[in-house]
Amino acid sequence: MSRQPLRLAVLEAERILAAAGIASSRADAELLAAHVLGMERGRLPMVPLVDPAVVESLRKLVTERARRVPLQHLTGTAAMGDVEVAVGPGVFVPRPETELLLGWGLSLLHDIEDGTAPLVIDLCTGSGVLALALAHARPDAEVHAVESDPVALSWARRNADARAAIGDTAIWLHAGDVADPALLAPFDGMAHLVLSNPPYVPLGTDVAPEVARHDPHGAVFAGADGLAVIPDVVRTGTRLLREGGAIAIEHDDGHAAAVHGMLAARRVLTDVDDHADLAGRPRFATARRRVSPR
Repeated sequence: MSRQPLRLAVLEAERILAAAGIASSRADAELLAAHVLGMERGRLPMVPLVDPAVVESLRKLVTERARRVPLQHLTGTAAMGDVEVAVGPGVFVPRPETELLLGWGLSLLHDIEDGTAPLVIDLCTGSGVLALALAHARPDAEVHAVESDPVALSWARRNADARAAIGDTAIWLHAGDVADPALLAPFDGMAHLVLSNPPYVPLGTDVAPEVARHDPHGAVFAGADGLAVIPDVVRTGTRLLREGGAIAIEHDDGHAAAVHGMLAARRVLTDVDDHADLAGRPRFATARRRVSPR
């Protein structure tokens, strides 16, 4: 069989995905084509013709995507900051919104005095992507990540090993529950930064098929009001912070007042602030631990 125009194959893929109700049909079609070809998406215009085997491989992936299998499960990876990690069944797929949490955390670390290696703790790490992105951007940092689900923790270990193998600073992974009052007790009062993207979706919320069918239920939903986990994150995170250290917690867009209130209620915290995502919706809250008068 003769070679076929890649452009037409991608257009057909886009049509199928759009018909399946996928809003990002063009981007997904191009990303799947780039995955099949083993190249960056931006280089697709440099490939005018492809073998029939490429078209068939793309067709199979598009069929799965049209069935609402997450794009990241089909490509096998998800990105955050300057790192990519492996994802698949059993682990939460990182969302672009969490890039803002990462950016805020890195900005805070810029303020740490020269020569001080920051201690960073990621609670509810899932795939480990947030902790690994931090370790990549700040190789001088000591980064610890906590996860309670054993399947997710196995993904995080796989990703941590892969990043360390290519030269990133190794992170420390811990099996643990943020509700445990003794979690990471040796680090009480020592962390410069605590970050968390915990489960926060209220039960019964209508979520996309990719989430409902493929993300682990416990990594998404958190009780009837979506606030079953965040109080423990606030309690544990506050305990771990050093004076002047900061905490940042991602939350549902309906939780801004509740999470702000939880942080403000902790007398040792100050500078409680709310942050919106790129769509202008409340997305995460931050606070600092007070510095005692000298």
